[in-house]
Amino acid sequence: MLYLSTRGDPARKRFCEILLEGLAPDGGLYLPEHYPQIDAAGLARLRGVFNGGATGGYAALAFEILSLYIDDIPASDLRALCDRTYTEAVYGTPQIVPLKSLEEGLHLEALSNGPTLAFKDMAMQLLGNLFEYELGRRGEELNVLGATSGDTGSAAEYAMRGKKGVRVFMLSPRGRMSAFQQAQMFSLMDENIHNIAIAGVFDDCQDIVKEVSNDLDFKRAYRIGTVNSINWARLLAQVVYYFAGYFQATSDAPTPGLRGSLPPEGADSPSGAQAANRSLPSVSFTVPSGNFGNVCAGHVARQMGLPIDKLVVATNENDVLDEFFRTGVYRVRAAADTHETSS
Repeated sequence: MLYLSTRGDPARKRFCEILLEGLAPDGGLYLPEHYPQIDAAGLARLRGVFNGGATGGYAALAFEILSLYIDDIPASDLRALCDRTYTEAVYGTPQIVPLKSLEEGLHLEALSNGPTLAFKDMAMQLLGNLFEYELGRRGEELNVLGATSGDTGSAAEYAMRGKKGVRVFMLSPRGRMSAFQQAQMFSLMDENIHNIAIAGVFDDCQDIVKEVSNDLDFKRAYRIGTVNSINWARLLAQVVYYFAGYFQATSDAPTPGLRGSLPPEGADSPSGAQAANRSLPSVSFTVPSGNFGNVCAGHVARQMGLPIDKLVVATNENDVLDEFFRTGVYRVRAAADTHETSS
């Protein structure tokens, strides 16, 4: 699998290259040349992997999906990385992302069982192990530069703490994080973790990260990488729990009332597998959204053929993403103070 920039740079790169690089040299995001297609038989096989007991489960499902996008890490090593990441010891439950039924047809997928109690642990824990693995293989070091107003920083630091070859420099807006998240981050005493408070808002922190990432000479000289959702590896890891949620919410056979509820033919140009899987039961995911990172992983899963009906963006007063989808207009504006922060 090769990856290319969303801004048109013709250079194609392999997974481990973009893993450490983050943003493309032209400032774009790396995406795969194509999305692997999973038909009904493939979904049935993945369901069997997920439900496979001692030889299956979430880690095995993660390996199968990641293998579709990663061909420059030996399969045995990638499987070991998944097995090391998605464990009951880390997430407190053998199911990793258990599904709780609230009422008929309504379920809650628990993504917050990781070390920092945030859904971002699902991807960050894998990212930490991937960084350590690839840096060790190359005999190199990496300075991770990130921006956060809350759970990204905590999740990244707990995933990277103690990792060989990795140093983390996390920017956060001074006085704009919850007391709990601030305590999580600032209480870490690991030698490779560094917290930097910035006078401003989250976007100011993110702007610094992007400016550094766009200075190619500086970035290469100081071996700088990123862990924000601009890193494809993070988004890829999040794709897995959409499959896990789907398998837990549906049975093998089409379910009355759910059959055929995918977008009609011709709408949004469904992928080949997406169109072919119309007869399978479908589900909708409602996703708390600060930016497009989490729900974008659901979009990728749907492009691969997972029968997803709707992806619902749930937001608060900082509803730039919702406004963009409704109006097609993206406008820069000041952040509203809310009880719960994102990113």
